Amino acid sequence: MPKLDNNDSVVYRAEDITVLEGLEPVRKRPAMYIGTTGPSGLHHLIYEAVDNAIDEAMNGFCDVIEVELLADERVRVTDNGRGIPVDVHSQTKKSALETVMTVLHAGGKFGGKGYRVSGGLHGVGISVVNALSSLLRAEVCREGKKYYQEYKRGIPQGPVRAQGACGETGTTIIFQPDKEIFEETSFGIKIILDHLRRQAYLTPKTRIRVLDNRTKQDAPFPRIYNFYFEGGVAAYLGNLARRFEREHETPFFLSETKEGVQVEVAFCYVREIEGIELSFANNIITPQGGTHMTGFRSALTRAFNKYAEAGNFFSKGSERLTGEDIQEGLLSVISVRLPDPQFEGQTKSKLGNRELRGLVETLVSDRLEEFLKRNPRDASAIIQKLLLSQKARQKASAVRQTILRKGVLAGLRLPGKLTDCLSKNPEESEIFLVEGDSAGGSGKQARDPRTQAILPLRGKILNVEKARIDKMLSSQEIQAIIIALGTAISEEFALDKLRYHKVIIMTDADIDGAHIKTLLLTLFFRYFQPVIEKGCLYVAQPPLYRVARGKQVSYAYSEEEQQALLKKLGGEQALDIQRYKGLGEMNPEQLWETTMDPEKRTLHQVTIEDVIEADKVFDVLMGEEVKPRRKFIQAHSRQVANLDI
Repeated sequence: MPKLDNNDSVVYRAEDITVLEGLEPVRKRPAMYIGTTGPSGLHHLIYEAVDNAIDEAMNGFCDVIEVELLADERVRVTDNGRGIPVDVHSQTKKSALETVMTVLHAGGKFGGKGYRVSGGLHGVGISVVNALSSLLRAEVCREGKKYYQEYKRGIPQGPVRAQGACGETGTTIIFQPDKEIFEETSFGIKIILDHLRRQAYLTPKTRIRVLDNRTKQDAPFPRIYNFYFEGGVAAYLGNLARRFEREHETPFFLSETKEGVQVEVAFCYVREIEGIELSFANNIITPQGGTHMTGFRSALTRAFNKYAEAGNFFSKGSERLTGEDIQEGLLSVISVRLPDPQFEGQTKSKLGNRELRGLVETLVSDRLEEFLKRNPRDASAIIQKLLLSQKARQKASAVRQTILRKGVLAGLRLPGKLTDCLSKNPEESEIFLVEGDSAGGSGKQARDPRTQAILPLRGKILNVEKARIDKMLSSQEIQAIIIALGTAISEEFALDKLRYHKVIIMTDADIDGAHIKTLLLTLFFRYFQPVIEKGCLYVAQPPLYRVARGKQVSYAYSEEEQQALLKKLGGEQALDIQRYKGLGEMNPEQLWETTMDPEKRTLHQVTIEDVIEADKVFDVLMGEEVKPRRKFIQAHSRQVANLDI
């Protein structure tokens, strides 16, 4: 503890500075390196181990990668690359293998000749996996010999040792996530498969094999999955477009290298409002885009406008196509590989290399102009699609401006049916989006008026997955939500204007309530996604049953809880059991103590683990196409028990 001098002021001396050595910083602040100690951080360990193998494959030294899930939540990642060097490093005076495994920012990707391109340029990947594993074993085959070293929580348990002969080359990492670090250490096979399938698309002609060898009694083991694609991003686009109806027959594809940067782009247009845009840098997904995505979008806007003008598609004096017009119904995959990517932050969510914008824009513009000239029928279909998007945008803009003039931009005139809270501090304020006037009335009486606001919604709101923004903004219920939240929408959206830092969806515990909840989730995912990303969207869980014996009252939130409660209370003898069909059946006291009281309620925070997968699910469940929805329901019907119809 810092010492006090005679004047009782804090003395700040060198002895007060704590120096964390080796991998201690990782164990002290794991979220700084893997984002979270929840499920996404846990799976990130596998991704980091696989990234090293992918780097070998991108540089032409590896064509087989295997990931095996073992008992006790151990993972084995193997590649047939060159193998991590084991000779003594001149700077650390330790084996290169031990240096890579135990020193942050150490690796063959910082300007040496080991890699032309790499995704792991921060150099913390495999050492972070080591630090956050209770046990890790690294095995290397190179120069005819096999070597290994073992670690506990990042600390070597001995030197690098030779262990017999080895006929091939490669690296194997076996690790067990540390239960002292992670909230849960159970891996999800679907999460892993989705990530590795994507890597296989981005690394053509590389076989990625997944084996699930965990002990289970309900299925034959091991389960084996193989991914191998030769078409690169063109094959990836084909997979994305499978469930859509395309606007044109021929997709655009380009694969070229310029100034040491490899650029691959594939895109097509589909008959949908929403599009999917995926961008990658050295196989690392960049969900926030970056300079490569900016260059790509600029190229599309420039090339399509040039073609439309030359072909007299524009009427006299009409507005030119904008970036918003270009993006409607666009499915695109852009992948760049470059020697020195500059990512913004350790999470690598955005690419910042300035020179890349012009390079990508020039390449795509030139090749797209050639594509449009070679494929006039496809070009005409795309331009007609974009002109329809333009008309919808112009109409939506007029409607949006009317709404904003009447609402947010005109003195924050809140909807009349909103019962607002007294507090003006967003951090302590919360709003309940409630199904129906009856539940809204109970909520108004039950709430804490200082911090809790109630906005009742009439019936089922518009399904925004099937509607353009102009129709959406004409919906009175959606208008009320937009104005109540205070953020505006679309290009006027401002997260810092959010009036409540808890937005709580509160619907009945029946099929209609579930449908309304899904419609609201669709609205937030499509138009208020930053609210979700900020952690401000929640779903309330009301009880299904009220069980009373005399004055003793208990609540059950699921069928299983109800059965356990009945068993505890001795069956149904002398019990008063009430099945709630809706929130309106509860009196204000019951609604408060079960669903609204911050001290007792159960809230489920809405998060997005995988934006791409979430986008696909919303499109399947809420979009126009019936066939994919039917297939989804049939595939998952066995997971739904006690369906309440």
